[in-house]
Amino acid sequence: MKTFELKGSIREDLGKKATKKVRNQGMIPCVIYGGEKPVHFTAPINDFRNLIYTPYVYIVNLELDGTVYMALLKDLQFHPTSDAILHIDFLQIFKDKPATVAVPVITTGFSEGVKAGGKLKIEMRRLKVKALPKDLPDELTIDVTDISLGQSLKTRELKYDNLELLDPAGAVVVSVKLTRVAKGMAIDEDVEEVEEGEEGEEGDEEGSGEEKSEGAE
Repeated sequence: MKTFELKGSIREDLGKKATKKVRNQGMIPCVIYGGEKPVHFTAPINDFRNLIYTPYVYIVNLELDGTVYMALLKDLQFHPTSDAILHIDFLQIFKDKPATVAVPVITTGFSEGVKAGGKLKIEMRRLKVKALPKDLPDELTIDVTDISLGQSLKTRELKYDNLELLDPAGAVVVSVKLTRVAKGMAIDEDVEEVEEGEEGEEGDEEGSGEEKSEGAE
């Protein structure tokens, strides 16, 4: 998994006035949970942009007054009207302990169902995985080539090395839906089969008539 470097300063004063002052200075109040005790700190708001406004998930290396913490972004609090970032929570992780994180899903291949006129739909944009930090992936790739029209791929059918999928085994991750185009194609095929059948019946009747007349002569 990609890493993100962030520097901040330990925060001692946790009162409301101090928090307001921190924000007015262009800093974000943050907390790291998961260690022996919560660690409060601040960091410049601009330093978070590439961490927050991205589809990717990062392992964050937080350097706070000379001490480095390895963490994952856990929660964000936004202002209800301005969408300004008010607070950020991080979860401390450790090299020798599994961590849980939601990883983006991407697809590869050209589905058989899409070829038949269906529409590929990603039902779950992220999957929750559990693994050691060194084994956490940037993304989970799913090959959709063999998914036919009306079929789906569930969590239980996905296999990845060195990690555990935590979402329900029966959860649908990717599916190919029937579209109007696909329905139209199916109707056309049925009509063609019916017409071919009718032509065959007419041919049989004509042939039978000829045989009777020849016999009569």
